[in-house]
Amino acid sequence: MGLRWRGYHRVHRQVCKRLKRRLHELGCRDLAAYREYLQRDPEEWLRLDGFCRITISRFWRNHAVFELLGTDILPKLAERLRQHGENTLRCWSAGCACGEEAYSLRLLWEMETGQFYPEIALKVTATDTDPGMLQRAQEGLYPGSSLRELPWDWRAKAFVPEGRLYRLQRPFRDNVTLLEQDIRQTVPQGRFQLILCRNQAFTYFDQNGQTTTACRLAASLEPGGVLVLGSHEHLPETVGLHQDSRSPWLYVRS
Repeated sequence: MGLRWRGYHRVHRQVCKRLKRRLHELGCRDLAAYREYLQRDPEEWLRLDGFCRITISRFWRNHAVFELLGTDILPKLAERLRQHGENTLRCWSAGCACGEEAYSLRLLWEMETGQFYPEIALKVTATDTDPGMLQRAQEGLYPGSSLRELPWDWRAKAFVPEGRLYRLQRPFRDNVTLLEQDIRQTVPQGRFQLILCRNQAFTYFDQNGQTTTACRLAASLEPGGVLVLGSHEHLPETVGLHQDSRSPWLYVRS
């Protein structure tokens, strides 16, 4: 399947729970019987691939990442655009789940960094393989637990309570394009100044998958653009991006 066991050592229970439920639905007595079912029905591999997707996400996840984005990376990218007379900062959130990461970028820009660059618009392309997740992102409706790491004043300004949930107001959802894509097969058109691909490809994909994905990400970055990985992830050494001195999970295209 192009995945690696090591990436699942902390989250294997989630996958096992899904598999156990599926075996019960099919009447398979054990994994050997399920393997036989996979051989008879090739379409079941797509369902199994879905079981192996880990969708842990929330706003401002790993707040140090967004703090560095706000104080250093976004201002420098915006300054470069200003110097070249450009007015759009293009970002890609790969594996966006329900949109929390993409909308966190928009919140950061609208609440903080963007006020210093009023002539520049930050636009985010957010991709994921799960249409259900993307539909939830489109609705912009989240439980309180998903907002717990956000600054409190941002939460009050950007979200409106709806029963036990909170809806992100429309201005903070503008300029976010949601696409159903699998990074193993395709990437959004165009190039980006900033790409976030965190806790996905370089945790769960095998070596070949990581190398292929890294090459696609590098090709999607503008010169001088920044790639953000998860805090424990690293790129394969063969990819033409170099590690940034600001943090071990930042990479820059020359």
